[in-house]
Amino acid sequence: MNTPRTEFRVRAQEIAEVLLGDDDISLDQFIAVAKYGARVHLSPAYCERVCSSRALVERFLQENRLVYGVTTGFGDNSTRVVRPEEAEQLQCNIVRSHAVSVGEPLPREVVRANQLMILISLGKGYSGVTLELLQLVADLLNNDITPFAPGDGSVGYLGPEAHMALVLIGEGEATWRGERVSGLHALQGAGLKPHTLRCKEGLALVNGTTSVTAIAMLALHNALEASRVADIAAAMSLQPLKGTTRSLDQRYHAIKKHPDQANAADNLRRLLTGSALAERFVDYRLQDTYSLRAMAQVHGASKRAIDDARTSILNETRSSGDNPVIHPGDGEGLAISGANFDGTFVGIASDLLCIAMTNLAKISERRTDRMVNPHFSELPAFLVARPGLNSGYMITQYTAAGLLGEMRALSHPATLDSVSTSGNQEDPVSFAYLAARKAYAVSQKLQHVLAIELMTAAQALEFFDPADASPATAAVYARIRQVAAKVEDDRYFYPDMVAIHRLVAEGDLTSVAESVVGTLHA
Repeated sequence: MNTPRTEFRVRAQEIAEVLLGDDDISLDQFIAVAKYGARVHLSPAYCERVCSSRALVERFLQENRLVYGVTTGFGDNSTRVVRPEEAEQLQCNIVRSHAVSVGEPLPREVVRANQLMILISLGKGYSGVTLELLQLVADLLNNDITPFAPGDGSVGYLGPEAHMALVLIGEGEATWRGERVSGLHALQGAGLKPHTLRCKEGLALVNGTTSVTAIAMLALHNALEASRVADIAAAMSLQPLKGTTRSLDQRYHAIKKHPDQANAADNLRRLLTGSALAERFVDYRLQDTYSLRAMAQVHGASKRAIDDARTSILNETRSSGDNPVIHPGDGEGLAISGANFDGTFVGIASDLLCIAMTNLAKISERRTDRMVNPHFSELPAFLVARPGLNSGYMITQYTAAGLLGEMRALSHPATLDSVSTSGNQEDPVSFAYLAARKAYAVSQKLQHVLAIELMTAAQALEFFDPADASPATAAVYARIRQVAAKVEDDRYFYPDMVAIHRLVAEGDLTSVAESVVGTLHA
């Protein structure tokens, strides 16, 4: 077995401040702001880019140039010229008229992620907005003002973004200090003033790939973390199922030219290092069931797909998704219209994330079923000492199976669909927003599936000596037992499931395992 690594990762929870403008934002920095409330600051270079771009828009307006969304209407109205004195009213109108998404409000971390993506995208210096507008967006983040934004009914962007933008002009609604209040009340309570939208600003706030990329970043983070947890759960399950570690032999995986498979096998070997149970049962069977002997292959393939998706999603965060682009050109500046707002790159990446994560759930659920099934586990039925009187973990396996079914349904690619909008001016549309939302939902369901496997594996270890598990999985077992006690008789299992899910979602179990074996491959 390999020597454990010693390096450790900085967790997003440990990042208190993020400076925008000098370097590309990292995924952990992004999550620190969106999920954990890290404060955002704008660097001098950021401010200079924004101000230079804004100066070009002011020139366009003075020269009465024909610029889409600045001196013209939007979509199929792009042929209708707007007088200079109406330019600011045009920007308010687009925000108000486009705030038409419906349904339940987007969660706090999704809205914050979108606000952060607005700062990142419009801060590239190609959007022509004012620095005052972007500073106000940063102020909303830093004062934990969360605009109300219904999440349903977008084909790619516009609706949810417009709801969020309303708060910037003192309209709409927001959550502030735990209460849903008017946008104006939230601003005034934090000592902020509404912004008067200038030409180009309303369009920039609702346009582009901001929400698509923001939600995809959250899903990507969850997927990467879950890919590590999947290895931890698999290592825990293999031991009470008397699986052999021979299928993890480094020489075996070296002849399959997939680095991610080798990395998954390396994770599993390190997680199982020092296991008395694994040593005891190394020759118990000549060959294990598929869900045990193919762990590295299935997990590795999922990791490969997640990494492919990561490339597209992170590239989008480094891009300007606005339209039109305000380009400095030869110094006079020019507005270039095109379709950088299209979210197909991120949409396909999000669809791929769904498939990768559902494959992780597929094999996890099979391991859970094997542990609770006395016909295969060689353990008491449903992992209780007195089955019959007690149902034990019978129905928690149903939950894993039900979640897997939901994930399969959500894994149908959204980006294959289309519909014509805006008087056939926008034909087709990407449906990347739906793809990203699906990936986010699938990532949360995967966390639950893995939490159920970990809960089940911890109980299965009770029929051995948990101290005989490997040091890494024994430490994970001990952490689980801090929030969910050993099962002697049936009880209300839901609180246990919620508590273990929280350990998975917050990265606690990964940190526990990595404190023993070092950084795990994602």
